[in-house]
Amino acid sequence: MRTDVAIPSAGLKLAGHLYTPDGEDTPGGEAVGPRPAIVVGHPGSGVKEQTAGLYARRLAERGFVTLAFDAAYQGESEGIPRGLEDPGQRVEDIKAAVSYLTTRDEVDADRIGAMGICASGGYVLPAAATDHRVKAVGTVSAVDITRQFRVGPDGTQDPAVIQQMLDAAAAARTAEARGEEVQGLTLFPDTIEEARAQGGRHGAEGFEYYRTERAQHPRSAKTFTWSSVDRMVFFDAFRYVDLIAPRPLLMIAGREAVTSWMSVEAFQNARGPKELHWIEGASHVDLYDREEYVGPAITKLTDFFRTRLG
Repeated sequence: MRTDVAIPSAGLKLAGHLYTPDGEDTPGGEAVGPRPAIVVGHPGSGVKEQTAGLYARRLAERGFVTLAFDAAYQGESEGIPRGLEDPGQRVEDIKAAVSYLTTRDEVDADRIGAMGICASGGYVLPAAATDHRVKAVGTVSAVDITRQFRVGPDGTQDPAVIQQMLDAAAAARTAEARGEEVQGLTLFPDTIEEARAQGGRHGAEGFEYYRTERAQHPRSAKTFTWSSVDRMVFFDAFRYVDLIAPRPLLMIAGREAVTSWMSVEAFQNARGPKELHWIEGASHVDLYDREEYVGPAITKLTDFFRTRLG
């Protein structure tokens, strides 16, 4: 069952979908009572109706209460300017979602986990590191958005690119201070051919997911504000990943994902208990919605959260 909910986060109202299991008993056979719960964060530019909602629904079918939500300034959530990607706020949003779950009668407040997909896979790490209410952490295709912008998804981007983007961000801030309208950084080119030319397979797959009938959604972000860039560049999602210990961490990555080096780096910095689980044949975006890859990821996440949340 899905319920529309509102989540307060740093003075803003986030729009969320709360998923609760059907039936009178959990898959383990125990009687209904307060259940373990999982916060599910969406990728950068995504919304709760896309892959975050898919994972939240599938995990709810396995006995968890789950909560997918739109980040502040995006989707159906509050916040001006629209399209702002603020890592500090994104981390706060995850903590706010945890706070919301603690108020629900169907949730056991001592058994809350959090997971993130893509950029939220990065955001959930510092959120959990500094919030001991999160008892277990999972990621899928985790990306640190700072590394994505500074060095590219594969880590080989020319350093001059981010300097040019910071120049553009500075110019946009000046223009806005003079009363001009907020300027946006376009996230996707006009065609899949352009996306492939600019970003190879990874770029083409992102375009196919977000800009075609496969998964496009009218509220998913098409641009970020230019002021998002300097906010993202100094953020480091992996800096304090060691503080998650002794709580458990599961990181899931596609063997063919160009971004998988980021999951490896975060995993190496974590202290454990920890596990890096590979989905053979999967790319970064395959793990958003391709059943042959999502299915095994859900199975792994289910086993992990059942074991770690009880």
